[in-house]
Amino acid sequence: MEVHFVGYSGHSFSCINSAKEIGYRIKGYFDIEEKDFNPFNLQYLGSESNIYTEQIFISIGDNSTREKVYRQLPKSCNKSLNIIHPSAYVSKFTNISDQVLIQNGSQVNALTRIDQGVIINTSAIIEHECIIGAFAHIAPGAVLAGNVIVGKRSFIGANATVIQGIKIGKDVIIGAGSVVINDVPDFAVVVGNPGKIIKYNK
Repeated sequence: MEVHFVGYSGHSFSCINSAKEIGYRIKGYFDIEEKDFNPFNLQYLGSESNIYTEQIFISIGDNSTREKVYRQLPKSCNKSLNIIHPSAYVSKFTNISDQVLIQNGSQVNALTRIDQGVIINTSAIIEHECIIGAFAHIAPGAVLAGNVIVGKRSFIGANATVIQGIKIGKDVIIGAGSVVINDVPDFAVVVGNPGKIIKYNK
């Protein structure tokens, strides 16, 4: 399958690497401008505003920007692609939307729901019956115990742990290594062990 990427820096390099490992042919990339650093020797196809009818994957790490690009895609674009690294374990009883990235070594267990545009990064663990809201990002090594809900556009930092049954609101940031033992309201920034709210981003 030929795939065009939207975004070509940082996070996108990891996405492209995984896509190549599962046999996708990367035809080129759309971005604000042509990049000087081109490690995969891809063709520049123009800005995001010039995306045409093709199979595309949005490889933008920033949650809000990824959502904005997704919402602005032409209706004729095929957005159904997911990239799931071959070393990831994903239960057949998982419900996955579109434009989802599941990176190498990750585990997604039974009856979890993953909404559109979610990033589950390297070696993250998503236990049973979790709900990951649209355009959220679960960073490398993060662990969500069973029945955790993560709101839209929230970010769970590297090696953070969220205990079972916790509800995390939308646009939340959980700092790297934090241990979340209480529900987290919208827009909160949480750090530490146990995790404490240090501010709100609105």
